[in-house]
Amino acid sequence: MFLPHELIIQILLRLPVKSLIRFKSVCKLWFSLISHDSHFANSHFQLTTNRRILLISPSESLSIDFEASLDDDSACVSLNPDSIFPQYFQNFYITGSCRGFILICCSLNIFIWQPSTGDHKHIPLSPFGSNLDAAYFYGFGYEDSTDDYLVVSMSQHGYSDDSPLHLEYFSLKANTWKVVEGLHSPYTLDDDPRGGCLYKGAIHWVAFCHVFGYDVIVDFNLMERKLSYMHVPCSSPSRCDLWVYGEFFSAYVRNYSNDTVEIWVMKEYKVNSSWIMTLVLPIDRIPNDDFSLLCCTESGDIIGSNDGVGLVKYDENGQFLEQHSYSNYDLSLQVTMYIDSMLSLPSDGDNEED
Repeated sequence: MFLPHELIIQILLRLPVKSLIRFKSVCKLWFSLISHDSHFANSHFQLTTNRRILLISPSESLSIDFEASLDDDSACVSLNPDSIFPQYFQNFYITGSCRGFILICCSLNIFIWQPSTGDHKHIPLSPFGSNLDAAYFYGFGYEDSTDDYLVVSMSQHGYSDDSPLHLEYFSLKANTWKVVEGLHSPYTLDDDPRGGCLYKGAIHWVAFCHVFGYDVIVDFNLMERKLSYMHVPCSSPSRCDLWVYGEFFSAYVRNYSNDTVEIWVMKEYKVNSSWIMTLVLPIDRIPNDDFSLLCCTESGDIIGSNDGVGLVKYDENGQFLEQHSYSNYDLSLQVTMYIDSMLSLPSDGDNEED
């Protein structure tokens, strides 16, 4: 049966990435469309609803459809990123996720990996130099106005109040690092590498502000290349982390006194007075101390990570539903959410940055 080319494109745009990769072998026209047409890839990304959770350890890498039950083995697919960075894979952190790409830091090596297609890039070391004793915050995001991906690194040598911050970013289009000059910042970073939360074109971290004497939310705007801050939702939390809850910028605070996690949302972005606590999750049934929130399903269920061992699910009212382990307690998993897409990274030097 003959189908118009325009109709074939509309059908292909609604297929999962796994099917599209197989269908590249159908004919030269489909191969060219699926492999090399950036407009097709962008249109597919805009239409896709397939969001997945990625779990990586040195011994296993899994991609999970979190709309299904955590116990549904058919929703779990094994991946093999070892061929990309085998020599670095024993000590690594997932520090960002954007438009289907994952930012992975292994010591001083930085990789961007596309789990759906296997596309990847090794980011060169910054010529401005940072030593192994530095504390690092990382971020990864897409700047729409320039059609560019930016890897952001904020480091600090030493942990005293007067330790200077060093902020720089890598443009994938320009294939170069740039330093943000004139940075006068009263923040102190953690000593463990930490990824940022991407929301509305800015990357956010929680850092200690020694001027105020408590934690604040530091944000770096990818378009303006500027650093600013917001207040955390409650004073002096024992631990505050960031995520995106539905359409809202959100924070969650661990309360160690009663084994709960408070979820706060910022109803108006950048308006400190708009913080509202919406849910309290009981975590007394979770055997580990380290708990982080990842995403929510279309039905409103909330999924979190249990100390890098497995996943935990709550309903929209905060009631515990289920948990599932994917690793033993001796081997921690790195966990993030990503979108199943056909997007490709820009080639080196595609467009020199202004």
